[in-house]
Order: sequence, then C-alpha cells, then structure tokens
Amino acid sequence: MKFLTTNFLKCSVQACDTSNDNFPLSYDGSKCQLEQDESVEFNPEFLVNILDRVEWPAILQVAADLGNTSLPPNKPVFENKNSLNEDEMAVLRDLHILLIQTSIVEGEMKCKNCGHIYYIKNSIPNLLLPPHLA
Repeated sequence: MKFLTTNFLKCSVQACDTSNDNFPLSYDGSKCQLEQDESVEFNPEFLVNILDRVEWPAILQVAADLGNTSLPPNKPVFENKNSLNEDEMAVLRDLHILLIQTSIVEGEMKCKNCGHIYYIKNSIPNLLLPPHLA
C-alpha cells in the first residue's frame, strides 16, 4: 500500500462516521514493514496536483507514526507550478520518495475512535469488517 493511500483511508465502522478520530488511522511503526520501489518515475506535475488534495496534518501524523519526523509542519506551496526552482524540485523529490515510492508491505492500522485494527498483508490493506461491526 503506497504511503499516499494512507491519506484516503478511514475507519469503516459505521459508528465512527460521526467521529473526527476515524481519520487518519494510526500506524504502529514497530509492526509496519516499509519498502521503497525506486522504479516509480518522478513526476513533479502529479505531485504538485496531488498535494492540493491531501490532508497535510494526516500526512504528518502517519509519517510520525512510522518514524519520520522530518516533514515541514506546513504543506509546501508552489507559487508557479509551471516553473519550479531547484529548491522546490528537491522538496518534490523528497515527497515523491515518501508518498509514491514508499509502501507499507505488512503492518497494522488502528482507528483512534473505536480501536478496530485493520491489517496490511502483501501491501494490501484489509478494510473488511467482521459482521458484528458492519
């Protein structure tokens, strides 16, 4: 599961729909196995466009859960998306490594509201609920 995917997952338990604690899910860094796929090509245009759609505080939280506390506290903003300078390209390359190349291969995601644990196996998050929670 790509790191970017963590920004689009929330708890599926119906009772959690009214809670603000159902997103982002929390990750146990000691139980998560990360892998980098360097074959994914760098696409700055995609990253600039996707950054407009991500919840930056959620990115910060998940990154911290997984041991990365080096991200800036505020979402990077690119004034001229058609003409990026070297510093902006360096930021985008770092974000590419984190968001696109980094995958969670094995691990656990937990809802901060209800405590339900979702497992990740072979890079696939299992978001199916047992019948008593559905």
